[in-house]
Amino acid sequence: MDDAEDTAQGRAGGALPPAFRSAVDALRTARVRPQVEVEPTPAPQRLAPHAYALEAVVVDGEQELADGRLVLLHDPAGHEAWRGTFRLVTLVRAELEAEMAADPLLPEVCWSWLTGALQARGLGYGEPSGTITRASSHYFGGLAERPAASQIEIRASWTPREGMGGVPDTAAHLASWCDLLAQVGGLPPAGPGDASVVTLPQRRGPQSR
Repeated sequence: MDDAEDTAQGRAGGALPPAFRSAVDALRTARVRPQVEVEPTPAPQRLAPHAYALEAVVVDGEQELADGRLVLLHDPAGHEAWRGTFRLVTLVRAELEAEMAADPLLPEVCWSWLTGALQARGLGYGEPSGTITRASSHYFGGLAERPAASQIEIRASWTPREGMGGVPDTAAHLASWCDLLAQVGGLPPAGPGDASVVTLPQRRGPQSR
């Protein structure tokens, strides 16, 4: 156990549940595209008894194409709305080209990217929900020289199917989420061998209330 987990246990006043610890440890083994940079970030502490969060950015050279946040929630007692003890919550954002932003089918397409990323890796999940928001910014006055900009935002959550010991395959769910980030960022599909092991900085451990 590292110092970060010791700190998290101190906040919770007790040991982390074994299933949650295993789920968090598995996140560190995920294989994702090298263009997706992932690292831990402080987790919300009011959504569930236990939470762990990651943030990621899709990069192409010096350009950032998309960014997002993935939060793993755990309630050992179960949650009626989740229909399980784990829940994954995500926020994904990216700038859009004007032509794509004007497509009336864009929200449906973006949602299909999310479900398709999970299905492509054969992941079982339930109770999916979310919103797709697109926004446009137009600049005036002293900012009038800036071109108009459009952004897509995906907010979603789903319940990952639990496996042996009540632990979901969080590594595969993280990999599928990174696939979604890459797709939203406009990267072409990954080819064979286009992956690398994510080594997450051990700066923070799972957060508990």
